[in-house]
Amino acid sequence: MKDIFIQKEASYFHVEEWEKEYPGLLVGFTTKNGGTSIDEYNSLNMGFHVNDEESKVLQNRKILSTQLQVDLSNWVAGEQVHDTKVAIIQTNDIGCGSNTNKTSLSGIDGLIIPPNVDALAVSLYADCVPLYFFDPVTKFVGIAHAGWKGTVGRIATEMVQSLVDQGSEKENIKVVIGPSISGDVYQVDRKVIQYLTDNEKQICANQVSDNQFLLDLKELNREILLQSGVFRHNIEVTKYCTYRDEKLFFSHRRDKGKTGRMLGFIGYNV
Repeated sequence: MKDIFIQKEASYFHVEEWEKEYPGLLVGFTTKNGGTSIDEYNSLNMGFHVNDEESKVLQNRKILSTQLQVDLSNWVAGEQVHDTKVAIIQTNDIGCGSNTNKTSLSGIDGLIIPPNVDALAVSLYADCVPLYFFDPVTKFVGIAHAGWKGTVGRIATEMVQSLVDQGSEKENIKVVIGPSISGDVYQVDRKVIQYLTDNEKQICANQVSDNQFLLDLKELNREILLQSGVFRHNIEVTKYCTYRDEKLFFSHRRDKGKTGRMLGFIGYNV
C-alpha cells in the first residue's frame, strides 16, 4: 500500500490524494534536499531560528514558493512555542512569519485557514509531528505542530474543537499525520509518560528501563484524534520517519540538535 505522502520533487512530498480530490488544494512536507544552505543545514533548511544564514533560508523558501506557485507574501507561520494555541487566520495575518521569524504569529502552534482567506499555512519540523486538517464540506484547512509537549497538551483536540467552532462537523474532518520521529527510536522518560492515560501508555509506549520509554508520537496523536471525535477512517498516518530516513530529512535528535528544519504546508493555490 502506497504512503499518503508522495514525493513530487526532490524538495518536497505532497498529499496527492487530497490534492486530486480537491483541485487547488496544496498539502505537503519538504525534504532537506534541493536548497542553498551548507554544512549541517545542507541544503533546504527552512528555519530562520537555527543559526543558518538568513539569506540562504530566504532563498530556500523562494525555491519552494516558485515550485508551489504561491508567493511568499501569501505564507503565514506561527511562532511555535510547543504549546497548544490555535489561530484562525485572518486577512491581516497573511505574510506573518514568511520572510523572517520575527513576524510569526506570537505563541501559536496551530493554524487554521478559512476558505475565504487566500493564504498558505506553514509550520517547521525536525522530529515533531505535523498534523494536517481538512474539512471538505466547509473547506477549512489547518496545520499543527505537535512535539511531545503539544501532543500531550492535546493540540490535536484544540484543532478539532477550533474547526467545530467554525462550523465543521467532526465526522467530516480529515486528518493526515506527517513525517516525524518514529516510536522505535524516540526515547523519553517518566516526565513525558506521566501525561498519558493508562490506555495511551498501553497503545503508544513501550518501557525499556526503569525511567526510559519508547513513545510513538504518531500513534498517540491518532489516539487523541479518535478521542476528539475524528473517525478512524478519516485519519491517515505516514510511514516516513525523520530520524531513520536520513537522506530525506533533518532530525533534531539524530543530528544532536544542530540541524535544519523541514516545512509543512497547507492551503489553496492563491
